[in-house]
Amino acid sequence: MTKPLDSPRIAVITGGGSGIGKAAALALLAAGWSVVLAGRREAQLKAVAEESKAGTRVLAVPSDVSDPRSVSQLFDVTVQQFGRVDLLFNNAGVGAPAVPLEDLPLEEWKRVVDINLNGMFYCLQQAFRVMKSQSPRGGRIINNGSISAHAPRPNSIAYTATKHAVMGLTKTAALDGRKYGIAVGQIDVGNAGTELAQRMTQGVPQANGQIAAEPLMDVGVVAQSVCYMASLPLEANVLFHTVMATNMPFVGRG
Repeated sequence: MTKPLDSPRIAVITGGGSGIGKAAALALLAAGWSVVLAGRREAQLKAVAEESKAGTRVLAVPSDVSDPRSVSQLFDVTVQQFGRVDLLFNNAGVGAPAVPLEDLPLEEWKRVVDINLNGMFYCLQQAFRVMKSQSPRGGRIINNGSISAHAPRPNSIAYTATKHAVMGLTKTAALDGRKYGIAVGQIDVGNAGTELAQRMTQGVPQANGQIAAEPLMDVGVVAQSVCYMASLPLEANVLFHTVMATNMPFVGRG
């Protein structure tokens, strides 16, 4: 159980309209945070805000993380509304069609890189600018990686490459954030029970060429992990946190 906050703190969550972002937003709001929900689909963001019943502690800001001007506006609006940013959950991400890499359209490759890598950097950069300048100085950034940051699935080169790159962003930002009191960590999730992951229960390709169903865990477990990481004092940091369905085929031989 997350302890109530001593004073209101402000979180920005990208990809906040569904899945892991939505679950994390609802959990943080329940723990007393104020939350800015960012995403491309305004209706979904507003639905999450209404579901939370958090009133003025939640704000929906339609945003496109692949557009640096949109990201800059997101943080400007957040500071105007709440005065500071204590947490960025850098969560927005997409995948590409599961096709052989030689058949992957370049447009799909660029789309995944623009959102999963460039978009994450744009948000990191804006968060650093705000957190190093505010008083009290500092804050926390949690990047949503994936167990794909450690091991690929078949036919997932765009998603896997960007999630490996996110690991580099996390390590470098954790180092560069020290002098500003900015703690940067990463959560790597395996098979959370979101709408996008339901296909896992029907059977997905394995490394040995077989098709097999995979177990899921409740997405609320991921939200608990985000809340735990967010609740730490800034002198402590979870650099990498892996949370996954216990029986999913991640560790072991393919």
